Amino acid sequence: MKGERLKQPEMSLGQKLWQLHWLYVMLLSLTAGIGFMMLYSAANGSLDPWASRQMVRFGVGFVAMVAVALIDIRQWFRFAYVFYAASFLLLIAVEVMGTIGMGAQRWIDLGVITLQPSELMKVALVVALARYFHSGDIEDISRPTFLIVPLILILAPSALVLRQPDLGTALMMIIAGGAIFFVVGVRIWKFALVAVAALTALPIAWQFLHDYQKTRVLTFLNPETDPLGAGYHIIQSKIALGSGGVFGKGFMQGSQGHLNFLPEKQTDFIFTMLAEEFGLVGGLGLIFLYMLLLAYGIAISVRCRSQFGRIIGMGVTTTFFLFIFINIAMVMGLIPVVGVPLPLISYGGTAMMTLLFGFGLLMGVWVHRDVPIGRRGAGEDF
Repeated sequence: MKGERLKQPEMSLGQKLWQLHWLYVMLLSLTAGIGFMMLYSAANGSLDPWASRQMVRFGVGFVAMVAVALIDIRQWFRFAYVFYAASFLLLIAVEVMGTIGMGAQRWIDLGVITLQPSELMKVALVVALARYFHSGDIEDISRPTFLIVPLILILAPSALVLRQPDLGTALMMIIAGGAIFFVVGVRIWKFALVAVAALTALPIAWQFLHDYQKTRVLTFLNPETDPLGAGYHIIQSKIALGSGGVFGKGFMQGSQGHLNFLPEKQTDFIFTMLAEEFGLVGGLGLIFLYMLLLAYGIAISVRCRSQFGRIIGMGVTTTFFLFIFINIAMVMGLIPVVGVPLPLISYGGTAMMTLLFGFGLLMGVWVHRDVPIGRRGAGEDF
């Protein structure tokens, strides 16, 4: 009955482990395995320096992913805003004591690891928005004033990330937040209104871009204007993509990657090295694997009983999709270069750990799919 708490039997740890979506775990491991193989190739047939470190990071992240999945989803609901606040404070800390690398101040050196708080904020934002929208109904969502708080939750960290500067990550957070707005039922005309306002503000926003960001946009429009400078990355990337043909040149046989024509081959441009060595078939095979992961992510989200779990699932899946789309579109020259890694494939510590943390939340949604969550987080259904 409404207002009556529905007692749910607590699952044991063993039952939760059995409930994990092991097929999803297998697909994640397979995708990461492709990444290890490409990093081995990028180092000319050596596990060092990239593949071995990536394996260790995946192993640690895998354990963390399972641990996150086993935590009661109601605990994530309870501490959602705490998680967001901690991530926001870390972003502020970057402004004060951040480590500068490659012309940007995005990292905090913790001695053992170097943390990039903007990556952590991608997940924290999803959890905080899920908590907020879970407390409202469709009538609340239709009121513009109800949307002020989630807009602040999105725009405040995005502004800090833009200052680092990291335009790609800021755009990812804004788009992922917009996708959650769409999922919870915000009317289309409001999105259209925001789009018109954004287009109108473009000339003003252009003035605030850094010189290198303006150069990336201009290079995207015509990379041949500076083929040995700003346009070098994307030109070499296109050459590598085309030279692979249908079936590729063979594992560790790519000329662009192994002759060092292809820059950042172990990070942002690793997809082009894969396409050169395994051709169109290899590139489409990886994309198909990604599509399976996305499809399962959507299915898990829809199956969840609570609005909180559904929003988390869709938020994590959308963020994963944005990683994939932006990276592959970037290396193909369809969008400007923004420095977004290819998920589970590109070399990188914080990105790998954050993704696996997000996948842990997604599998936690699956494990606790039948756990009801009331407006205040109690185990009751409304």
